[in-house]
Amino acid sequence: MLDTDVILKRFDDPDELRTFDKGTFELLEIGGITIGRATYQPGWRWSEDVGAALGELHCHVEHVGMVVSGCATAAMANGEVVEMHPGDVFYVPPSPHDSWVVGDEPYVSLHFLGAASYAQK
Repeated sequence: MLDTDVILKRFDDPDELRTFDKGTFELLEIGGITIGRATYQPGWRWSEDVGAALGELHCHVEHVGMVVSGCATAAMANGEVVEMHPGDVFYVPPSPHDSWVVGDEPYVSLHFLGAASYAQK
C-alpha cells in the first residue's frame, strides 16, 4: 500500500528552534531530511554569536542553501571572502569558515545540507 498523505510544515512552527545572540535557526524535519532557516540580525557574526558558545573559532559544517533576503559572507580560513545575496544558491565546504551579516538588513537563508548539525550544542 502506498502512503499518499501530503505533509505540510511551516517555519512559523518549527520542529526545533536554536537561538543565539542576534539570530535564530529553525529546523523542520520532512521527507527524511532536515531543512533549516537562518535569520540573522545586522551585526551577527558566527564566531561571536554561535561559535563562542560552542568554544569554536570557525564553523566546520558543510552547507548547501539559498539566500532569501539580506547579505552575508562565507569567509574561509584561507582568507577568501564571498558575499551571498538574495537568490544565490550556495555551497560552503566543511573547511573552517566564519560568516557575518553585511549591511543593516537582516539576513535570511534556507539550508538544505548541514542543517541538522548546525549550531548544535
